[in-house]
Amino acid sequence: MQFTAPSAELLRALTLVGGAVPTKSTLPILENILFHREGDRLRLSATDLEISIVEHVDVKFSDDDSGSRVAVPAKRLLDTLRALPDVPVTLTAGDDFTVSLKTDHGVYRMVGFDGADYPALPELEVTTQIGTTGALLKRAIQKTSFAVSKDALRPAMMGIYFQIKPNGGRTVATDGHRLVKMDLAHLVADEAINFIVPEKALNLANRVAGEGECTISVGGGYVDFNFGDSRVVARLIDESYPNYEAVIPLDNDRRLVADRTALLAAVKRVGLYSSTMTHQIRLSLSEGEIEVSAEDLERSSEAHEKLRCEYDSEPMVIGFNASYLTEVLSNLDANEVVFDFSSPNRAGVVTPLDQADDEEMLMLIMPVMLNTYA
Repeated sequence: MQFTAPSAELLRALTLVGGAVPTKSTLPILENILFHREGDRLRLSATDLEISIVEHVDVKFSDDDSGSRVAVPAKRLLDTLRALPDVPVTLTAGDDFTVSLKTDHGVYRMVGFDGADYPALPELEVTTQIGTTGALLKRAIQKTSFAVSKDALRPAMMGIYFQIKPNGGRTVATDGHRLVKMDLAHLVADEAINFIVPEKALNLANRVAGEGECTISVGGGYVDFNFGDSRVVARLIDESYPNYEAVIPLDNDRRLVADRTALLAAVKRVGLYSSTMTHQIRLSLSEGEIEVSAEDLERSSEAHEKLRCEYDSEPMVIGFNASYLTEVLSNLDANEVVFDFSSPNRAGVVTPLDQADDEEMLMLIMPVMLNTYA
């Protein structure tokens, strides 16, 4: 194999593909990136046996290129390209799988592996195909992934739950402390289907997704996100997602409307004075006003701020984890947000005052117990 390409373009593609390369593996060949010629384009692929990425790059192959496949050490190759300026680079892989990079500055050699020994991508027994756009998928991922659980004891919650029907789709994520539910009118399938995609796979899909068309294929325990030049294939989480709708309170009789930017800034500032153990802040609600306060007894520090708001129900004090509330407010786009409460020991429902076109977002945040509770 021999081809020439701009080092910056090659580095961009390899960086995307490198997201699937495990840092340590019992199979040394997985720490490589597979180079393979497909027509007049270079096909780069990597896998950790759970998640795979494929990227196509336009390069100039030499006239005597054999079209062989070679697996190239990912870390050394990426480190070399990052250290180079943006110059043309020629990569050559010999019959003994010795790989050399040649530029006007010098030659860099490393030992690769036979590409024939590299694991093949899983073949999907496609049962459902969903047509959407990369932009829509990226938005769904970016607005929900922060609430995905990191708890390996609850594997179903370590991914984003997709519920897609002919009349619209929904993405859900929760870690038991926060929940995000996002309804998308343009995420549709011919037949209803539910599946859970691991967070890592979606983060990689978010990195490689463009703004154009995207085809999501599901089948055989796998999902395939095809963006044209790029693909991400991942094993689905084979678990039942918890009944998240059961934890969303419906009988909320207290409504707070506040400026999102001002409240977010206040929570960030006051949160600096919360306990390093609990990160607890208090929201004290009274007519037309909200007070955000926190204290850290160990460090003898405290802070409080008052903001104007729309609230005309009975006064109430409710506690939240400052970090969780910051993430919830940060992932809403509206100028004003609505909090619906029922009592200080039940979850608060957070929504934008004005929902975006063709989508409906709802977030839920669990309170923390305060010693002021009866």
